[in-house]
Amino acid sequence: MKRNLALLIAFATIAAACGGTSTDTTAAPGTTVGATNTTTATDDMAGLVAAAEAEGMLTTIALPHDWCNYGAVIDGFKAKYPNIEVNELVPDAGSADEIEAIKANQNNPGPQAPDVIDVGLAFGPSSKADGLIQPYKVSTWDSIPDDAKDAEGYWYGDYYGVLAFEVNTAVQPDVPTDWADLLDPKYNGQIALAGDPRASNQAIFSVYASALGNGGSLDDAQPGLDFFAQLNAAGNLVPLIAESGTVASGETPVTIRWTYNALANRDENGDSIQVVVPATGRFGGVYVQAISAYAPHPNAAKLWMEYLYSDEGQLGWLSGYCNPIRYEDMAARGVVPADLAASLPDTVGAVFPTIEQIEAAKALIVDGWDATVGLNVGG
Repeated sequence: MKRNLALLIAFATIAAACGGTSTDTTAAPGTTVGATNTTTATDDMAGLVAAAEAEGMLTTIALPHDWCNYGAVIDGFKAKYPNIEVNELVPDAGSADEIEAIKANQNNPGPQAPDVIDVGLAFGPSSKADGLIQPYKVSTWDSIPDDAKDAEGYWYGDYYGVLAFEVNTAVQPDVPTDWADLLDPKYNGQIALAGDPRASNQAIFSVYASALGNGGSLDDAQPGLDFFAQLNAAGNLVPLIAESGTVASGETPVTIRWTYNALANRDENGDSIQVVVPATGRFGGVYVQAISAYAPHPNAAKLWMEYLYSDEGQLGWLSGYCNPIRYEDMAARGVVPADLAASLPDTVGAVFPTIEQIEAAKALIVDGWDATVGLNVGG
């Protein structure tokens, strides 16, 4: 994934290369490839819209409105398709919770069964292997980088960000610039993760990223666990799960989270919030979309995917500081507004692990957190 994602970063940091206005290129829905537990996809957009409207509902899960501008993205979908109700489940859930929701509702096509999921990259292949998701290729499929999607259409990258430090300078005026800084006693009782590292993709990757700044590598995440054990032993790490409110109140004045979440919090809470991408251990993480194999509203799910992967949907994420997966294609066509491109932070040097590296690191961190770090985050 490094090659294409590096190109995306390069495009994102050169605003002069971008300009123009948004153009929605969605013309027709994609195709379903050997799908089970769902209806067959229609072969034209009008047919898909009609089928989705007949279902009348789309059930999402784990989509906070301040994450990647999802509030506006959902509003855009509802405005375009007013006959489809959007049922939002557990906005603050983590990737593992989304998978468990599919498993728990395999035989229950009710309002608690999600149609679609947005999860960390490692959860895409595992969900496919477990038969929890179904294939669907959106009409813009060819412009999604090959190394950011499943060849059969079971899952596909949607956006990515880089892990950063979000600091409330009204509480902590000394802003850390690298991982080693977090061990300073001045940060006693101030550092928090944005999720439980035994379940949250964002928190797992925060530990993984810290390994890169502490002698580890994409193939060796153990130094990340050891680093967080040091933070905990020093009293700098707190068990709270950081949210926008805890950052603003000063309960978690130093938080490790994705650039897009931190920048959205800055916009919400004012200039006292500073966002810093660490000098070393710059770590990029891709999230992926998929449709549940047991989706109660499969056509609405496909229409949702068409919207997300249209230029309009991709620019909606970009407005929330997320690097959309189709950025390279849109930038080449000149449909990315220069101000949006310029709003992205400098992430030069960020690295992106392979699926195999992610799966190994995830297993190490989830299984080793309690024994190595011993802090019950969010418990």
